[in-house]
Amino acid sequence: MNRIFNFNAGPSTLPLAVLEKAQQEFVDYQGKGMSILEMSHRSPEYSHVHQQAVSLVKELLELPDNYSVLFLGGGATMQFSMVPLNLLSQEKSCDFTLTGTWAKKALADAKKVGSVNLVYDGSADNFSSLPDPSDLKLDPQAAYLHLTSNETIGGLQWQSWPDAGQVPLVCDMSSDIMSRHLPPGKFGLIYAGAQKNLGPAGVGLVIIRDDVLDRCFTDLTAYLSYRIHAEKNSLYNTPPVFAIYLTKLVLENLKQSGGVKAAAKLCQQRSELLYGTVEQSAGFYSCPVPTLCRSKMNVVFRLPSQDLEKTFIAQAAEQGLGGLKGHRSVGGCRASIYNAMPIEGVEALVGFMQVFASRHG
Repeated sequence: MNRIFNFNAGPSTLPLAVLEKAQQEFVDYQGKGMSILEMSHRSPEYSHVHQQAVSLVKELLELPDNYSVLFLGGGATMQFSMVPLNLLSQEKSCDFTLTGTWAKKALADAKKVGSVNLVYDGSADNFSSLPDPSDLKLDPQAAYLHLTSNETIGGLQWQSWPDAGQVPLVCDMSSDIMSRHLPPGKFGLIYAGAQKNLGPAGVGLVIIRDDVLDRCFTDLTAYLSYRIHAEKNSLYNTPPVFAIYLTKLVLENLKQSGGVKAAAKLCQQRSELLYGTVEQSAGFYSCPVPTLCRSKMNVVFRLPSQDLEKTFIAQAAEQGLGGLKGHRSVGGCRASIYNAMPIEGVEALVGFMQVFASRHG
């Protein structure tokens, strides 16, 4: 086995212990003579997996009892449609922050459903910064306020949250969920694709507060209705069983490792080490994102030339440091350092960066 340090933005690295556990159980799940891929989603075996996954989300995020946890197909992109379809009426508009590529996609789908009030537009400076949450001019009558907590492409992350009053705060947390403490009760609805911090691609997590669930429309087609999925415990149809099983294993691993508090500590250590190396490189490496809104999940940086960036990425791959190419829309380099990235991986990257700079600076 030749495992590399995988800095891909998603699908991304998973804990080795999780992969090994899944490998052990893949063909014959707990002595049942079949893989969990082959089991009925109504079976007692899968029911136990499903309920464990739900319970672990609630426990790790310290969710109050008035929240439902749903596992749905379609990842976060499905939620770009489901959120406005369930919550945005013709009588109201929603408030939206446009902070990067993923917020832009969510915004485009919301506009097809109803009226949208843009309370922040970062396109003028090519999504290189975030506003002070207190500066947002919010509509107290809005159906909801939508944020993208972490923009993987631009390397931006909200470090504090706006006060939306009685307006439900809806947040796409695909790339930083479970990496920091969330204020209990702050959010009306959280959604996240699993393939960055939770598990494999193929499942989306939705966390919805009871009062927001009560606002959801009743005349939607079944699969698009949060009400239906909450009533059926995400078992209205066959769910993405194997993806949920792997997510359950990741959540167990996180709990055994000290939970969200421990994850946040490691998150801080990894990001400080990497940003510190950028800042101490005498200008050889540069980060275009202001310090106050730099992502602790996706560190973007540039080298003096595109040719050097290509050389850097190629030589890093030769050293077992993969996935460092920046998104095709912005170029440069990007290191995604999600929960499953061991500190040794960042230390190896930093060591390589220092050597590379000394040779080419």
